[in-house]
Amino acid sequence: MAKLVYKRVLLKLSGESLKGSEEFGVSQDATDEIAKQIKSIQSLGLEVACVIGGGNIFRGSFAQGIERATADYMGMLATVMNALALQAALENNGVHARVQSAIEMREIAEPFIRRRAIRHLEKGRVVIFAAGTGNPFFTTDTAAALRANEIDAEAILKATKVDGIYTADPKKYPNATRYETITYTEALEKRLAVMDATAFALCQENNIPIIVFDFHNKENILKLVHGDFSAGTIVSES
Repeated sequence: MAKLVYKRVLLKLSGESLKGSEEFGVSQDATDEIAKQIKSIQSLGLEVACVIGGGNIFRGSFAQGIERATADYMGMLATVMNALALQAALENNGVHARVQSAIEMREIAEPFIRRRAIRHLEKGRVVIFAAGTGNPFFTTDTAAALRANEIDAEAILKATKVDGIYTADPKKYPNATRYETITYTEALEKRLAVMDATAFALCQENNIPIIVFDFHNKENILKLVHGDFSAGTIVSES
């Protein structure tokens, strides 16, 4: 198999990916499958960090009668629950993992410390960043972009339900076409719902490519880390 094209990556997962076929919450089978996919690339020597959303437990944008800041904090706590579930699944599969939270809760997670996170990665541990950025009004996409910059990740792998970025929602518009590559500026101008503008700006400023791919196909993540980008769409400077 081809040589790895990255040394360190950040995997962005949606909270919904942990619920599997359940209506909400965390599915043990789905979480175990995610852990196995992470192990498949981490065992090759790749340093892997993760950021997980919390939409399977709580989605602040749908909260009724709760102010935005409070709802966002509730969403951050949901990401901590997901991070702990993924940590357990990874360890059940023989992968050492650490959870670092942007909101301090020492009894269950380490505080986010950049140098400690990098050291964990260098020692072959998967680091799961929880609680977003620790601030309301920022998405977990922005948290992923921020942490990727902080740990010097070479790419963000954004796991989705589709095999890349399309001109329109392929489920609603069968004639939509897929981009093989697209620039940050084009993605923003076309208002393609990949990541929010703040996340794009962070990646663009430091030229960190975002690779959007279908996580449900187990082979895709292996293809990407070996340089076969046909498995997704690359968002980059050029």
